[in-house]
Amino acid sequence: MKAFKILFLLLITGIGVISCSEETKNARLDIRLTDDPGDYEEVNIDIQGVQIHANSTDTGGGWKSLEINPGIYNLLEFTNGLDTLLGSIELPAGRVSQVRLLLGSNNTVKIDGQSVSLTTPSAQQSGLKLNVHTELVEGITYTILLDFDAARSIVKAGHSGKYILKPVIRAITEATSGAIKGQIINPAAIPAVYAIIADDTLGTTFANAEGKFLIKGLQPGIYTVSFAPAAGFVIEDKTGVSVTLGNVTNLGEIPVSNE
Repeated sequence: MKAFKILFLLLITGIGVISCSEETKNARLDIRLTDDPGDYEEVNIDIQGVQIHANSTDTGGGWKSLEINPGIYNLLEFTNGLDTLLGSIELPAGRVSQVRLLLGSNNTVKIDGQSVSLTTPSAQQSGLKLNVHTELVEGITYTILLDFDAARSIVKAGHSGKYILKPVIRAITEATSGAIKGQIINPAAIPAVYAIIADDTLGTTFANAEGKFLIKGLQPGIYTVSFAPAAGFVIEDKTGVSVTLGNVTNLGEIPVSNE
């Protein structure tokens, strides 16, 4: 038992394990930007904000702003499978319907070595809305990839020589992790819970007052779930626990015995 407790202390101080609580009931959402290339030297987009609309009936509903680094993003740096993280947010489990991209006025395109301003229609200045309609499951990490089509998004306006920015963006949502949950029958055991794959502990948490636990942010694989209960209690390890993308593996009720 002491060995387990020492291991736990080493893990949380040495490798920064992922910890979470069943009580939060949140999912994590990352917003990333990528590009379909266009025939330009640069396509510089002024991104000032990103918001997500959650349809939760509790306080998690409505538009939520992500913390991002606002500024100029050259889309052509994010082609051929490359992307960049705009921001992340934790939201209550439930449905999200839209992403809103807030654009500034400093948008340009570089052609033959010359930087040309991109006119932005007034309708887009209040935010470009993209439909996603995704159900978030607690404990799962998701990515919404904003695939910006540079070639189709820049339009030359007749004989004026002006270029207009009419963003064509595809929002692609995918789950990027799985999770494990369960409930300790006797909460008095107050165990630490570990998700171990091969020789690595990839997730750690504590059971709450009801004995429930949730370990999130896990990559797909076969895990051993190990427990370090309070003195006087014994909880057997669970082996062969399968984790898949977008799913929460439920271990159900976990029995507790006395030493």
